[in-house]
Amino acid sequence: MTVHLDIVSAEQAIFSGIVERLIATGDMGQLGIEPGHAPLLTSLKPGPVKITLPGGEVEVFYVSGGMLEVQPHVVTILADTAARAEDVDEAAAQEAAKQARDAMEDQTSEIEYSKAAAELAEAVAQLRTLQAIRKKAGK
Repeated sequence: MTVHLDIVSAEQAIFSGIVERLIATGDMGQLGIEPGHAPLLTSLKPGPVKITLPGGEVEVFYVSGGMLEVQPHVVTILADTAARAEDVDEAAAQEAAKQARDAMEDQTSEIEYSKAAAELAEAVAQLRTLQAIRKKAGK
């Protein structure tokens, strides 16, 4: 059994096709969605979205947050930002994490600290996504 999945960001459609299952991180933890899943609407945390295509091939995407909607025959991810995991720049993510940590140490206000903490969470999520794709590839 399969279900149609659309992954869309503000910039472009990233994926549209048939999948056997997907795993994403919602506010309450990891979600596994398979055909026949109950209707659902939840927000997503930054991190990887793993999809299993018919035949067993696994693809990994990065989303920086957004919404996941499950309907009887269609699953939609509306992401703030989304990319195929192999398109995420590891060096840029590491630099963003370093800058966010530095900003958290040099805080001059609670607002700046909160912004730096959010930037750090996003950079760490990107790095986790890259690790997931490397693990999948056996590197």
